[in-house]
Amino acid sequence: MPTTEPDRARRRAEALFKQEERLRNGQKAMAEYEANRIAVWEKTARLRALRLARDAAIKQAGAAGTKRCSG
Repeated sequence: MPTTEPDRARRRAEALFKQEERLRNGQKAMAEYEANRIAVWEKTARLRALRLARDAAIKQAGAAGTKRCSG
C-alpha cells in the first residue's frame, strides 16, 4: 500500500513535534539540574561558614580558658 502525501506530511509533523518535545524536556531537565547545583553550592557555603564560626568560637573559648588557668 503506497503512502499518500497527507500521510507523509502527518508523519513529518509528528516527528517534528516529538523532536521539539524532546528539546523542551531536555531544557527543563537542564534547568532543574542547574537549580539543584546552585542550591547545593549555597547550602555548602552556608554550612562551611557556620562550621568555621563554630571552630573559631571553640578556639577562642579554649584560648581564654587556658589564660585563666595559668594566671
